[in-house]
Amino acid sequence: MKLAFVNEPVNSFVNPVDREAQIKAIEAVEASFGKRYPIVIGGQEFFTDKEIKSINPSDTSQVVGLAASATPELADKAVKVAYENFPAWSQTSFAERARILWRAAAIMRKRRFELNATMILEAGKTWIEADADTAEAIDFCEFYAHEAIRYGQPQPLIPTAGEDDEMTYIPIGPVVVIPPWNFPLAITAGMTVAALVTGNTVVLKPASPTPVIAWKLFEILREAGLPSGVLQYVPGSGGAVGDILVGHPLTRMVAFTGSMDVGIHINALAAKVAPGQIWLKRVIAEMGGKDAIIVADDGNIKEAAAAITASAFGFQGQKCSACSRAILDAAIYDDVMAEVVAATKKLKVGPAKDPNSQVGPVITESAMNSILGYMEIGKKEGKLLCGGGRADGPGYFLQPTIFGDVPAGARIEQEEIFGPVLSVTKADNYDHAIQIANGTIYGLTGAVFSRSQARLEQARRDFHVGNLYFNRKCTGALVCAQPFGGFNMSGTDSKAGGGDYLLLFLQAKTVCQKL
Repeated sequence: MKLAFVNEPVNSFVNPVDREAQIKAIEAVEASFGKRYPIVIGGQEFFTDKEIKSINPSDTSQVVGLAASATPELADKAVKVAYENFPAWSQTSFAERARILWRAAAIMRKRRFELNATMILEAGKTWIEADADTAEAIDFCEFYAHEAIRYGQPQPLIPTAGEDDEMTYIPIGPVVVIPPWNFPLAITAGMTVAALVTGNTVVLKPASPTPVIAWKLFEILREAGLPSGVLQYVPGSGGAVGDILVGHPLTRMVAFTGSMDVGIHINALAAKVAPGQIWLKRVIAEMGGKDAIIVADDGNIKEAAAAITASAFGFQGQKCSACSRAILDAAIYDDVMAEVVAATKKLKVGPAKDPNSQVGPVITESAMNSILGYMEIGKKEGKLLCGGGRADGPGYFLQPTIFGDVPAGARIEQEEIFGPVLSVTKADNYDHAIQIANGTIYGLTGAVFSRSQARLEQARRDFHVGNLYFNRKCTGALVCAQPFGGFNMSGTDSKAGGGDYLLLFLQAKTVCQKL
């Protein structure tokens, strides 16, 4: 076994060899455009009359791939097959399952540029964002493999005279994994391999905008030695397929990452006990955010401005951890805003495959229209400082947009926009800034810029978010270093990438033998 976990480095593409390799990988993926991908259940492939069309958001004339869309009958079959294969898979050792994850991580490293290219073209991720996604997927495989070895050991107990006591962790059953499109490899891999390495079988329903990268994860796990029938690949709509998977009496657990509304729906559906169901389903629901960066009157203005810009517009603001609110002390408001607006206006908007692009497209036409709607609301609620509309290009391009003087409680200050839109609010003082930051239904990430340790400790105590950062940006959590998950309507705070995450997929069994 491996003795230490180390985060996978992210490629900056300064090396011309890496840049050329990435360009060639993009060309290779482009050459595969239009390929059809089947549903796979129990190792058997299925094609259906209805297909999910994966579109390149940088150029909507290009079809990245066509994924077969599951019928209700196939969704039912997928859960049943997962249930049938659970006993055998659950009885494999933690070590054997961990080795599959380590092999998967090694394959990902070999196919890294291809995986990056697929996300660049299918999800509209810039080069660095795509590479960070792949690196995180590798991290999840490596870290959860290590954690599985730890949980596979008998757990320490207090000795009892005349008895032999033992507590072990065992898997729970079929897990339905419903990942998001914004981290289509990292989060998809993280939830999937966590369920697999703990001995559960999985039905994976990939996000509809990004089925191709999910297919490649499926391929990699098969190549790594995952037995047939342990993982089912089942694309399909949320209403027609997702509800069947979640509500199925043989489903034991649902792992979901996505919007608040869908998460609430899944939680409610999973809570209903179907006829023949003999357990209460577990739900992991990681949902939205309305994350704030606070800059106190003693904060470093240049560093704060750089962090706000990066957190607000990295991956077009399409991260649940994105800084969608800046809350600035009145004393430094003008200085910080001057820096943020200047930096934002310099950002290059363009196709994700262009290595010089810093802001790519948003994911779909419906997402673009929703964000444009919020931009119009923002023009009424605050002062437009830059952006405010579409950007040129054949895809779903939007201008990075900033609204200043936004009052606390405004719609653009409260509602998750999930796009390149930043609202900026002026605070009377530091206490007021924390009050504003806590004034939403969410509680995912946040950051504070201050030179005062006393103020940072106050935020440590009073700023109610799952991931809080001091004097740095509020995005970019690392596996094992910053376990990720939030409070309130941001979800169940499952802490992906943390030491207790695998426990969510396990149940404890205690055995006592009298001597």
